[in-house]
Amino acid sequence: MPPSVIRPSRLAGRLLAATAAVVGLVALFLALIVATDGAGSGSAAWSATAGVGVVAAMWRGRRRSWRGRLVPFLPVLVATALTLSVCVPTVPTTRHHPPALSFVATEHMRLSTGSRVAVYHYPPTGNGPRQRTPLVYLNGGPVRGISVLDHHFLQRLAGQGYDVYAYEQAGGGRSDLLPMNQYSITRSVHDLGAFVDELGLGRADVLGFSSGAVVLTRALADPTVADHLRRAVIAEPGPMDGPTARMAGQKGRPSARDIAPAMTGPRSTRVPRYAVAFGLMRLGLLSPDNGLVGQAEGDNAFTAADLGSDTASAYCARDAHRIPVEDTAENFSFSAAASLRVQRTIQDSPSVTPQLRRSRTPAMLMIAECSSQIRQWQTTLLADNPAVQRTQYMPGVGHHMWNGLGDNDQRAAAVITAFLQDKPAPLPDYPTRADIPAFLRDHK
Repeated sequence: MPPSVIRPSRLAGRLLAATAAVVGLVALFLALIVATDGAGSGSAAWSATAGVGVVAAMWRGRRRSWRGRLVPFLPVLVATALTLSVCVPTVPTTRHHPPALSFVATEHMRLSTGSRVAVYHYPPTGNGPRQRTPLVYLNGGPVRGISVLDHHFLQRLAGQGYDVYAYEQAGGGRSDLLPMNQYSITRSVHDLGAFVDELGLGRADVLGFSSGAVVLTRALADPTVADHLRRAVIAEPGPMDGPTARMAGQKGRPSARDIAPAMTGPRSTRVPRYAVAFGLMRLGLLSPDNGLVGQAEGDNAFTAADLGSDTASAYCARDAHRIPVEDTAENFSFSAAASLRVQRTIQDSPSVTPQLRRSRTPAMLMIAECSSQIRQWQTTLLADNPAVQRTQYMPGVGHHMWNGLGDNDQRAAAVITAFLQDKPAPLPDYPTRADIPAFLRDHK
């Protein structure tokens, strides 16, 4: 065979072998990251990978000339450079809280549980009567800062005479971080009771949205916390316990997920370090308290664009091309690791149904037409809590029911305030407990 044919063939073989060596070392590195839980910011996995690569290169070059012995080291250099990028932080490793908002003061409150949370107060305004009972807002996430969009809705409620308080749950927004092993749904529930108690204004009405609605639901099942609550508005709840979280079921009418324009802005998941860390955590291969990316660094790195289509899933398909900007880059805050930790404590928890069936706190359930939540999460809560006095099925909106589009905020506020004031509902009481089978059949 002519040399001109042999040489390209050998070159292709060597390139293929070099590529395989790089891929093999990167795969080994990732396996060691998982095995060591990212110890030492990934340095333990990187050092071991580099050591294996050097030994392998020396073995492969043992019978070659001194120049030939250098060739097997090239894939090792490439692989170690690639994996080194996973070990080097690109954002501060100490927590940088969002700057103060221009339209509301941020105060901090130390709770009896040990949590130190950021608090926002909107005193009652407007020309209507002042409501005597304070209204506390629990935002979604979990462990996410309160968005500017939500702040605007709280201002609307204050404009209708409500004394509105909101706090960012421990680890979220401007609140202090907790040690990772202290994040749990139980801690969140106890923080709610401690917050209302610390206000010193007597019992409070509470509006809980999404994961905040889960905290509120669990609070209703805990008599020591429920005693602090006068009325509860449970808006678009997630799963309330392990058995509910394992339910299969359907969602609401189509959302804007996968059809809305992609979110713009920087993404931490385009940086190898955070793509690996957040990806492995989401797959359950790294613990939330891993040694690769610390909680504070992860919070600093995560951006609104990293949520991807999750934001679009909170809106109806018809709104796909007019989804509002929910937050500013400066105010956005989300702790992916702490959020996973809280969610896992919910998934691992036993049923709260026996305790919830003894609830006596009047409650209202709000369900969105284009809900991205599993319908059975909502209907199970309705079936198991006899104190749910009213259900409001909200047409024309997705999971984020107050979103600044059209009259959505006005309609959501009307539903909430009518229940809190024990006035007739703006919408039919639907679904009732008797309606659940037909609701699940007809509202897909």
